Amino acid sequence: MATSLITPVEDRKRLARRLAGSGRGFAEQYGFRVTNNPASLFQVLYLSVLLARRGDFRRALDGARAVRDEGWDSAARLARSLHEDRVRVLRASGQRGDVDALAAVLGDLARTVVERYRGDLRRLRAVAHHDPVRERALLAELPGVDDQVVDLFLREAQALWREVAPVADRRALAAARRLGLGRSADDLAGLATGESEQLAWLVGALARVDLEHRYAEVTGRS
Repeated sequence: MATSLITPVEDRKRLARRLAGSGRGFAEQYGFRVTNNPASLFQVLYLSVLLARRGDFRRALDGARAVRDEGWDSAARLARSLHEDRVRVLRASGQRGDVDALAAVLGDLARTVVERYRGDLRRLRAVAHHDPVRERALLAELPGVDDQVVDLFLREAQALWREVAPVADRRALAAARRLGLGRSADDLAGLATGESEQLAWLVGALARVDLEHRYAEVTGRS
């Protein structure tokens, strides 16, 4: 059973600052820039779709990089790709399971973002009038996007779309509980001094700790 390892408030804040100290969120730690432009936001979205699948998260990262490096770095470019080419690229990147279905989902996702929002997820935000509840609902209407994918996408996007904060995915919350940093996104926001960018960095770092099993490194315990 996991127990709280950090209890005093100042110690929790110190650990939170250390975890967020890289100044990068989860996606940026693995080479995906999080900036408020159409291509960047769409890459974070399809990365989130891949990360939400069961299996090694590194395989999901490899798949997202392969899609991007193939030149499908925007919704418009991915929408123009052929299904068989997506299957080939995903298989070559090491994707497992029903790769044909995954390729179809990514194609449908890209085409829907192009058709509804001209390939620009900032338009989704505008349609929602910056209402976080509506933003979540519109994201969840996209092919391949469920609540878990929404959390993964907004975990990164909250650095830019400040109205959605605080957001923490299940991996980040698992690490937060185990490290004694809190049990909710609100708890983590308190440690991040209420800044959505700092919160995104902290939450991303916590997700990495859990996925990479780095608890001993973080706590200094063997």
